[in-house]
Amino acid sequence: MFMRLPTYRSRRVYTMPDHEDIYTALNRNIPLKEKLVCTHEAIKQLFPCIARIAVAIYDPDTNVLKTYLHSSGDTNPLENYQALLDDAPSLKAIFRQGRPRVINNMLTFENPEHEHTRRIGRAGYAASYTMPMFNNGVFFGFVFFNAFETDAFTPEVLHELDPIGHMISLMLINELESVHTLSAAIRTTGHITHLRDPETGSHMDRMSRFSRLIAASLAGEYALDDDYIEHIFMFSPLHDIGKIGIPDRILLKPGKLTEQETRVMHTHTSVGREIIDDLLANFALDNLAHADVLRNIAAYHHEAVNGSGYPEGRSGNQIPLEARIVAVADVFDALTSRRVYKEAWSNERAFEALKELAGQKLDSKCVDALIENRDEVEKIQQQFKEDSIG
Repeated sequence: MFMRLPTYRSRRVYTMPDHEDIYTALNRNIPLKEKLVCTHEAIKQLFPCIARIAVAIYDPDTNVLKTYLHSSGDTNPLENYQALLDDAPSLKAIFRQGRPRVINNMLTFENPEHEHTRRIGRAGYAASYTMPMFNNGVFFGFVFFNAFETDAFTPEVLHELDPIGHMISLMLINELESVHTLSAAIRTTGHITHLRDPETGSHMDRMSRFSRLIAASLAGEYALDDDYIEHIFMFSPLHDIGKIGIPDRILLKPGKLTEQETRVMHTHTSVGREIIDDLLANFALDNLAHADVLRNIAAYHHEAVNGSGYPEGRSGNQIPLEARIVAVADVFDALTSRRVYKEAWSNERAFEALKELAGQKLDSKCVDALIENRDEVEKIQQQFKEDSIG
């Protein structure tokens, strides 16, 4: 008997040389905002009616929704915009239900008195699709798709947009997680905020929000986008990480420092820059968006506009804007906070001190930006009061 052996046919591999991956730009090492723009360009090849993609992120500590990224170039109707989530009941309903919302005719929707609704309407957007974003079940913002045409979001279009919305959400999670990883590493290294540095966590909460307030107020003059402003907010609490390297006998000394001790204290800016570079490398975050903003904040927030600061004696516009912003926020909160060596100053007294320092130590425009927002300053102070230990 002969056994018939099985025969194997070679499989042919078919290629499609003419196929182009319309999302191939996402493979490049580019900022998240550019990836959003590339995603929008790819979507428009499928659905030309999609005129804008935007992302807003949520701050659970303040219940504030903040614009962050968009793909609409210079025509963004909601640049530098933020509002309480409670003031946008339709968005709050999306968050609570955990489901997206389709509006195919903006003229028939919601209270036109809402500022964000009026701005969207004035920009000519006639339809929108809104997706809530969650990270492991925790809400952190929205993705918005807008169209100039009514009835643009058909079931077929929505079927294609859903995975794209989730892809954008994942890209955003990846970026924010990188910042959170960096912050967690710094907090763990020596417990800088609560154990070694006399400045408390509430100080970090306040000064980061003062920094964002100043940056947002200067947005028009310096053409600052939401992405840059939000990174100042995220990075400003890390301004003094170099104090990890300062001995306790100097860092925690209640009295006036000697000249030698002052020189050692001044090294915390250069040490901070070195620590940041090491952390970025060790946590594989070298490509973190706006990493230079973080470096500049740590290195130059003690420079003075008249050139008398440290570590390099830079002056005026030689000092990066983000460092000038953080310097004002940091000094103001230090003046209005109680320390072992001083009582807290009133806001009025602190504002007068800032005016005296303006043009000498501090940037005048940054000082004015903070003082002109007194109501917002007071809201931040009320929300992030010092605890009994602080």
